Amino acid sequence: MRKYLAIYKEFFSSALTEATTYKLHFILVIIMDLLFYGSTLLSVEIIYQQVDQIGVWSREEFMLFISFMLAIDHLHMAIISENFWNFSLLIRSGKLDFELLRPSGTLFTLFFRHIRVQTLLITPVPWGALIYFGQNLGLTWSQWLSLPLLIILGLTLLVSIEILLSMMMFVTVESFGINFLRMQLQQVSRWPDFIYRFKARIAFTFLIPVLLVGSAPMKILFHQDPLLQISLMIGAILLFWGLIRITWIKALTLYESASS
Repeated sequence: MRKYLAIYKEFFSSALTEATTYKLHFILVIIMDLLFYGSTLLSVEIIYQQVDQIGVWSREEFMLFISFMLAIDHLHMAIISENFWNFSLLIRSGKLDFELLRPSGTLFTLFFRHIRVQTLLITPVPWGALIYFGQNLGLTWSQWLSLPLLIILGLTLLVSIEILLSMMMFVTVESFGINFLRMQLQQVSRWPDFIYRFKARIAFTFLIPVLLVGSAPMKILFHQDPLLQISLMIGAILLFWGLIRITWIKALTLYESASS
């Protein structure tokens, strides 16, 4: 663990140097993130100006869900997302060879190398929204304590699904289609499961379980079958990491390295 913390420290130092080199890009990324957070919260606020309740949730409950998903999205964009775009470049250029030779876990260096420092700087925005709407809803101390764990579980499940999808890049080589699919699945996860029709809800809960990313933690938080929901989340994470292990080994046999 200490070795990986030291490696990640070097990753962060490199990302900080790179981010501050291009000041205009640095500022534009911050503005883009702020617009995304603001427009997401505002869209839900506009809907609740027309109705008192959506599905089974009041305004406060829905806003807490949206804030929860923004907190997950914040961590995802800051420490994970950039790496998926770089993954296919490594495959196409043959630079994956160097990653495979490093004396550390290859998946760790592939999917945790690039950090978006700009997004880390606006941490108070999504997390402040989560705290604000949690206070409005009157969460208990036990619910507050469970929130960080639920966010970690949700993020882990989302990233697990995305890493498995990214293995298809060994076949497609080009990343655009896979990354577009990945972002569409993120969009699906950003809304509660009850807004989807039955067949879609089943598909996105059990086949590609992106609805578990946000909806399951909220059900756990609101004491709606918490044991079932946490079992589904942990089970899905374990299943996907088992599939990642199998798929990774198979994918490497398809990889045409620069030396081949």
